[in-house]
This record gives sequence, structure tokens and C-alpha cells, in this order.
Amino acid sequence: MRNLALSAAAAASFIGAVVAAPATSGSFNCLSMNVAGIPEILQSNDESGDKTTNTQTIGEKFSEYGYDFIHVQEDFNYHATLYEYDNHTYRTATSGGVVLGSGLNTLANYDWIDFTRITWDDCSNASEDDCLTPKGFTFMRARLDDGVYIDLYNMHTDAGTEDDDETARNSNLQQVMDYINTWSIGNVAIIFGDSNSRYTRTADNIRIFMNNGFSDSWVTEVEGGDPPAAGADAIVCDNPTLVNTCETVDKLFYRSNGFIELTNNGFYYDSLRFLSDNATTLTDHNPIRTEFSYSLNSTFRMSDFVGGPHGTWFSDFTTLRSLPSSPVVSTITLRGGSRLDSVAVTLSTGTTLTHGGTGGDASSLTFSSGEYITSAYLCQGEYDSHTRLFYAKFTTTLGNTVSAGKTTDDCYSFTAQSGYGLVGFHGQDGDEIDQLAIVWGKK
Repeated sequence: MRNLALSAAAAASFIGAVVAAPATSGSFNCLSMNVAGIPEILQSNDESGDKTTNTQTIGEKFSEYGYDFIHVQEDFNYHATLYEYDNHTYRTATSGGVVLGSGLNTLANYDWIDFTRITWDDCSNASEDDCLTPKGFTFMRARLDDGVYIDLYNMHTDAGTEDDDETARNSNLQQVMDYINTWSIGNVAIIFGDSNSRYTRTADNIRIFMNNGFSDSWVTEVEGGDPPAAGADAIVCDNPTLVNTCETVDKLFYRSNGFIELTNNGFYYDSLRFLSDNATTLTDHNPIRTEFSYSLNSTFRMSDFVGGPHGTWFSDFTTLRSLPSSPVVSTITLRGGSRLDSVAVTLSTGTTLTHGGTGGDASSLTFSSGEYITSAYLCQGEYDSHTRLFYAKFTTTLGNTVSAGKTTDDCYSFTAQSGYGLVGFHGQDGDEIDQLAIVWGKK
């Protein structure tokens, strides 16, 4: 089964030639909300009404406003009610109630690949029972269009302000950043969730994301780009809040990557959208919303992925975008036997981009002047309980081909837009190629 989890109708459209012609711009929004799903007997959250009814209303509001990506936290023992009254097409499966689950889930209008749950390395019970349940963060690669992917992270860090809480929470934040630096290299990424952090706390390391190339949506839109000073008085929000000039612990961070440019079109506390019929709050957190638009750099296009989420993530995009002009490939080399072992391209600059192992037999193709690859045929299959690339074949503008591996009955064709050719790859590898997508460059 292909790693790209599409509906049957959508998947059918990928059989045969898949032309990498995504929309060059678009828009979407993100909502983060702690839904207070800890059993009422353990935590009331001081909200009016019972939690089952409140959760039903939250689900109904999710449907009413049709948010594109919703990250929820503390989605524990009322999860079934939340999903019963929500109508989003794509939703993560629960990891369980309190003690068993992380409380992290996503509801969306767009599909994704490579969904992963990660538990915190450190937790503390100094102020709260944070070690009672396996809290952590989630990762997914959301697909907005053909070859247009955005990495999404949902987090819920350690709570409290005791020394041990601060130590654990800062470890949590560092763990997310370390994961991004491994699994989101070269990619657009958005982190949103319950950080349990404030900029005004001197011990909170919430600036770690801004110090690593991310922007905070609230800081950008409300604070003019500069967060409140550490040590200043907390800018506390009412619940519900009527203004967005206060600071909550629920945050959203984002970064572009030179291929997909994100534009922040507004940050909002959506508190007034989430009230009961009696105008009381449904949770003790103000939900946060950010409106985004995006545009694609005309120099590059990306294909969809084939294969499975195994091995080590790689992306040639970081190298390619650093070149002074559109990259030109002079040679492509594939290695394969029973499966696809490696792919490599040598650029006219002399740079070689290689991924995979050293097994199999090598097949190379050196291009004539002006020749470049415009189509790809990739096959995947199961080996050792992993989905991997079994076969690859590339065809140039002059009809020359190079191939390696063995075909399967699960194959996909990709054709570049007019004026674009293969310049690199991104995906995951080890001794073989586990997952592969094509980077097309403008000629």
C-alpha cells in the first residue's frame, strides 16, 4: 500500500502519468486547542457544564468553522464524543485515555503521511501529574497539493513552574527542536500546541524556536516581532478574552523554506467561538488560530512521495537552493538489484548528491548539452515489514532512460511541468531507498 494515504478516488488519479502541476499559491488556517479531556473526577478545570456536553459543543464548533488543521491537547476520555460531533475528513486515531494516551490528536481537511507519536524524554510531577500519562508531541507531513507538503508538530509540554517542571519543560522544547533538525531538514514546518510556557518567565526556554529560524504568529502579528521581555510581568488573558494583546501558553511557530513561502495573515484568540449556549467557556484555554497564505518559488517544484516512512530523512533542496542559478544535472547514477539501493545526481558544478547504500549494480546516464530528465517511474513494495522503493526508471528529453531494481505491481509515474527537469531528491534512506520524491528545477 502506498505511503501516501489518499482516498480511493484520489489515489486512482495517481496511476499513470502524474504531472507535477500544483497550484502555485493557496491558503489555510491552523487552530490549537486544549480540550480539557481529563476525566471530570480528576480535574474539573473550573468550567461550567459537564465535560461530555462541553466536548460535544467543541466538536460541533470544529465542524461549523471548518478549520483546515486542528491540533488538540488533553483529548483523553471524551475523545469519542469529540469525533462524533466533528466532521473533518482526516483525523488521527486516539492513543487512549488518561494513563494510556498522550491526549494529542489532529483533525484536518487535508491528508498527511508519516504520522508519528513521540513521548517526552523527561517529565516532572513537581506541580502537576505530568508523568501520569505519556505526554509528548506528534509529527505529520501534511499534503496541501501535488508535491506541496508542510511538516506539522503538535506538542503538550510539562506544566508547572517548580524547578523540576522548568527543567523538564525546557528538555521537552529542546527535544522538539532536535527532532525538527533531524526529520524536517529543508522543509516548511509549523509547531502549534500547548507549550505551558511564557516569554515573561525567565526560566522558560520558549525562545528556542525563534532562535532557530521560526517566527511566533502572536509575536509577529501582535507584538511587532519582538516577544515580551523575560522577567516582565505576565500579560495574563481572561477566559474568554476579547483582545489578542495578552499572552497565553498556547502558541504557534512557523518557518518557510525558500520553496514554499508562508505568509501570516492574522493571529486570533477564538475564545468567543467556543462558548456554551449559556455563554460559558468550554475549556480553561483560549483556542488560538492563525490564517496563512502560501506561494511557491517558481525555481522549483516537488513530486509526491513513494515508499514508506523508514530510514533517515534527507533533502537535496537545502543544497540546491543555495546555488547561484538553476541547477543543471550532468549525470544520474542508480544502483539496484532486487530493490532500489541508491540514487545519485552529479551537478554541472561538480557537486554530487547521493542517497542510499552501495549494494546492487550501478547504471549511469550522462546527459548531452541541454538534455534533462522529465519523467520518472517509481515502484514500491514490502520487504522486511517495511515499504521501500523497488524500482526506478528515469527518461530524458531525448528519450534516453536509466533504471535499476525490479518492478512491482504498485508503481507511479511522474512527469515534470513544461520547462522543469529533475535536479535532486528528498525522502528517507538507509542501505536502500525507503522513500523518494523528486525535486524538479526550472530550466
